[in-house]
Amino acid sequence: MKKHKSDPRTWGDATKLVRGGLDRSPHGETSEALFLNSGFVYDEPETAERRFAGEDDGYVYGRYGNPTVTMFEQRLALLEGAEACYALASGMASVFGALACQLKAGDHLVASRALFGSCYQVVTSILPRFGIRTTLVDGSDLAAWREAITSETSCVFLETPSNPTLEVIDLEAVCGIARAKGATVVVDNIFATPILQRPLTYGADVVVYSGTKHMDGQGRVLGGAIMSTRKFKEEMLKPFLRHTGPSISPFNAWVLLKGLETMKLRVEAQSRSAQVIAEALAAMPGVTRVLYPHLDSHPQVALSRKQMTLGGTMVTFEVAGGKQKAFNALRHLGIIDISNNLGDAKSLMTHPASTTHRNIGAEARAMMGITDGMLRLSVGLEDTGDLMGDLKQALAA
Repeated sequence: MKKHKSDPRTWGDATKLVRGGLDRSPHGETSEALFLNSGFVYDEPETAERRFAGEDDGYVYGRYGNPTVTMFEQRLALLEGAEACYALASGMASVFGALACQLKAGDHLVASRALFGSCYQVVTSILPRFGIRTTLVDGSDLAAWREAITSETSCVFLETPSNPTLEVIDLEAVCGIARAKGATVVVDNIFATPILQRPLTYGADVVVYSGTKHMDGQGRVLGGAIMSTRKFKEEMLKPFLRHTGPSISPFNAWVLLKGLETMKLRVEAQSRSAQVIAEALAAMPGVTRVLYPHLDSHPQVALSRKQMTLGGTMVTFEVAGGKQKAFNALRHLGIIDISNNLGDAKSLMTHPASTTHRNIGAEARAMMGITDGMLRLSVGLEDTGDLMGDLKQALAA
């Protein structure tokens, strides 16, 4: 007897993350199947012709699609509430693909100035090589957005909360400004994840993710994803990405698919721990500033609480004494690891000025508010008390 089929769109997030996109083979496996093949065969030459013509939905080549990758895409799209998802090899492949697929020479891009180091390089160095004009603005200043976004603007790009200063941007307001001028809005939602924030509900057109972070959550594989309308995927993403080749490995897609099953549990637990740690850091000697979206002292705390259900897994803070004191604290950590990755089950800490944002230069770092005494903590799943004890002794060393 066949099981009754319910509409996946009516499921809660936890159910979507475990069962969304599930497509069992005739063998009836419990865990999603991993299809490790680069190509596909056809029963007739006419079948191949129809597939290449887009008249048959079957698979044609690993760079174009794969059953395991499709399950990951469908599950993530279901969670996000998006019409379509395109999985890619990394988070940066997603950022670049979402922008480059729609921009051409002469177009104008407006972006928030507080960006991840590689995103900053794409916006300020790589895209301009192809004749794309770019303007950076203070993301928290709505007047600056209104002035920068004009009828000539093709696309708007932002990340909120930003890396590493956790600046929060008013999604509804910026999306409204962009929509009035006919510009597409691309949001990097890596820090918040779809568990805590859904940019599409505030008017964003495209959302990008690094699956390497919270989706995997255990530091194993690279991956990325672009969420959009079906029209954007078919008309913009597919023609660009299929021929430029940043396709995700089926194995990586499978790992990310399994990671999604526990992402809600992990992100919510890590966020609750991060809130407690942020509050504790604010009272620790030697700490001059703590940045955390849901902390009362955050300059945009009201907006943060409106857009994000929890404050996220990331805590950024500054120590007195600059780079020397920051390095000394890193050197004395006993539990927390020194690493530039984030969203992991293990707590990780990095010094942005010398790692993730080193190559953008001192002037750009100063513009973003990144100081030599700044440290970025990705809170993991360890006991919160153990993490606070580790931070306390490392800062006191």
